[in-house]
Amino acid sequence: MAWLPESYKATLKRISQAFRGVVDKKVRARTEEGQFVADDKSTPDVNEAYTTVEVKKKKRGRPPKK
Repeated sequence: MAWLPESYKATLKRISQAFRGVVDKKVRARTEEGQFVADDKSTPDVNEAYTTVEVKKKKRGRPPKK
């Protein structure tokens, strides 16, 4: 889908996420051992310390009656 503009890609991603019931969340990046990844100062436009992951939405509503 390289021919689509970025605005369409973002819209399609939001529609897909709404259908699957997930949202994007920024979390601290970790190594294989579980330690935090530091930000690389030589790349000021990229933040390596955080990554974006998809998490399921929390369902809201009343608790079930007993």
